[in-house]
Amino acid sequence: MIVTTPPSAAAALSAASPSLLSESGSLAQRLVDAYLAVRGETERRTAPLSPEDQLIQSMPDASPAKWHRAHTTWFFEQFLLGEHVDGYKPFHPDYAYLFNSYYVSAGPRHARHQRGHLTRPGADEVTAYRRHVDTKVVKFFETAGEAKLRQLVPLIEVGLNHEQQHQELMFTDILHAFAQNPIPPAYDPAWRFPASKRGPAEWLTLNEGIHTVGHADDGFHFDNERPAHRALVGPVKLARNLVTNAEWSAFMTDGGYSTATLWLMDGFATVSNEGWQAPGHWREIDGEWMMMTLGGLQPIDPAAPVCHVSYYEADAFARWAGKHLPTEMEWEVAARAGQLNDAYGIVWQWTRSSYSPYPGYRAIEGALGEYNGKFMVNQFVLRGSSLATPAGHSRVTYRNFFYPHHRWQFTGLRLADYA
Repeated sequence: MIVTTPPSAAAALSAASPSLLSESGSLAQRLVDAYLAVRGETERRTAPLSPEDQLIQSMPDASPAKWHRAHTTWFFEQFLLGEHVDGYKPFHPDYAYLFNSYYVSAGPRHARHQRGHLTRPGADEVTAYRRHVDTKVVKFFETAGEAKLRQLVPLIEVGLNHEQQHQELMFTDILHAFAQNPIPPAYDPAWRFPASKRGPAEWLTLNEGIHTVGHADDGFHFDNERPAHRALVGPVKLARNLVTNAEWSAFMTDGGYSTATLWLMDGFATVSNEGWQAPGHWREIDGEWMMMTLGGLQPIDPAAPVCHVSYYEADAFARWAGKHLPTEMEWEVAARAGQLNDAYGIVWQWTRSSYSPYPGYRAIEGALGEYNGKFMVNQFVLRGSSLATPAGHSRVTYRNFFYPHHRWQFTGLRLADYA
């Protein structure tokens, strides 16, 4: 089965600032424990992969597992060791160029779409790089002193949560790569889609009201989750359940993928150009639909939530059903009330909210200010979390975001309707 962060590490990261700064005991030891837990999870997720698996880049939007491992290591080397350890020398003079992602302020970068061309350094060399940086970081935590560590906790938390994001991407990216293989391979033959907590087909009604949305406490959050602000929500109804494969199959049978009037113009152009007839990773074999999963090719479970659909597809399905997608504000208010089944842990859920800054948003200073703010255009917000999200990484204010044609992620939907 898929390994996840141990519960102790998850608890340490679910509300990272109060936990790391306020719990009794040594801050240095808490940092060491949280750091090693997250770093270890990356290696556990990589363990089933061969060196060849770790090299492949199946499309420009994906990255090789080897690159994810090295990039998350570069993050700590660049922003923690390089800026806060006197006399630190990088493990290798070329790694900053190879493994920087999009931090323009941090220097030049290797082209994203060419990451799969990097046969060197090999997977073993990346392992050596990770071990070197881990040793240096742990030593820094143990010797820097309480005052300095307290100042650096926000940076360390970003690094840990950043690596957790890449742990999820490692699963989505290797699944996309395996889905291109006609064999087809399995990441973990024992893997099964997580059980849904689906209840009766009910709707949650949100009466018109002004609600506080966004992150308001001292727990860890990314800058795009703030500031907390007041928003008018409702009247609206949200489906308590996620849309299922059976419901999606009805959409397909009714000509959903060929009915232009259901689609946004760009969406139907994408469907036509890409030849979409079903969600991502679905294959029709001898008249039966199968789905490529982390456990290999498996029959479609009609009761399971539909997965690997783009915003364009989600929007078209909602229109076919006579409904629409919820806004991210509506989703957050409903989720805070605990009224949404499978809000977390199965699929990210598309909203019809464009990814844009909250009122009063300010990016943090320096290179880390490039983390979120510069992507706030032409994308849509997803809420919740997925089966690939590491334990302790979900929260009600989390704002994931992707372009409307993306569907290699574990993405699904729930419907909304006018109250």
